[in-house]
Amino acid sequence: MSIHHIQLWVPDLHRSERSWGWLLSELGYQVVRRFDHGRVWRDGDGVSSTGIVIEQSPDMVPGMLHSRLRPGMNHIAFRLPTTERLEQLVGEASEHGWRTLDGGIHHPLQGRPTIAYLEDHDGFEVELIGPSQDGVHIDTDEDIGRGTIDDNGATTSDTKSTTSSATTGGDR
Repeated sequence: MSIHHIQLWVPDLHRSERSWGWLLSELGYQVVRRFDHGRVWRDGDGVSSTGIVIEQSPDMVPGMLHSRLRPGMNHIAFRLPTTERLEQLVGEASEHGWRTLDGGIHHPLQGRPTIAYLEDHDGFEVELIGPSQDGVHIDTDEDIGRGTIDDNGATTSDTKSTTSSATTGGDR
């Protein structure tokens, strides 16, 4: 089984379409549906692909803005094929409504992957994950959440990523 879609309610569809549309198209997603209040992108043939929906829903509670620091979804993580591609996206992100979240991080993934974090104008965060230092992608359940996290947020495996200028995180 796989995830069918993830839907984000946004306060400004046009602003979100600018940032999310750029990022998703760069990641290989294509717009498959446009409707009055939203857009749908998919990353494949539509049968087993995952969709990302952004919607400025008329049912949204006025004045209630998203915060990744409240209970709920914190971020969406995307895997990238190369560190160079990750660095290219980070370098272009500010031109499309994203900012980088800087600082060191102790990441719970094994293999010391190159990681960057971006945040859009509405506080939605994406994590971009490149290959690990040895060029291997993090793909197995064993790689996710391995180790224990201490009071400072560090894992017992201490997988702090330091291989690239794109490596960011920290006080996110």
